[in-house]
Amino acid sequence: MIEKIQKTEEQWQAELDELEYKVLRQAGTERPFTGKYYEHSEKGTYNCRACGHALFKSEHKYHSGCGWPSFWGELETADIKHKMDRSHGMTRIELLCPACDSHLGHIFNDGPKPKGLRYCINSVCLDFEADEK
Repeated sequence: MIEKIQKTEEQWQAELDELEYKVLRQAGTERPFTGKYYEHSEKGTYNCRACGHALFKSEHKYHSGCGWPSFWGELETADIKHKMDRSHGMTRIELLCPACDSHLGHIFNDGPKPKGLRYCINSVCLDFEADEK
C-alpha cells in the first residue's frame, strides 16, 4: 500500500519552485523540447519530483519526438493514477502520482510495443536517481 502524503498548498508552494508548482500542483505543462530529461539517457529510476515516489525505469523510456520525456510503461509498484481530463477542448487521461496526487502528464495509445502506450511526462515532475555502477 502506498503511503499518502498530505500537505497544504502553502507547504507545496514553499517546497517547489514556480514552474514545479504550476505543473505538479496546478496541472500545467512545461514548454516542449525544454525539459532536462527530454533527451536524457542515463540508466536509473525516475521519481516524482514532489514526493520521491518511484515511477519509471530508464528501460521504459524512449524517444517519441513529442517534446516531453516518453515512457512505454511504469514500474509495477508505481501504481500511477489515471483521471479523465477534458481541459483545453480535448479529452485525455491525466496521470497523477499515487502518493501525493501531483500532476505528471498524460497517457496516450500511440506508443511502441509491447504495450502501445506513451506516458508523456513533464521533466519538471521528475527527479532522477542513477543506478549504482
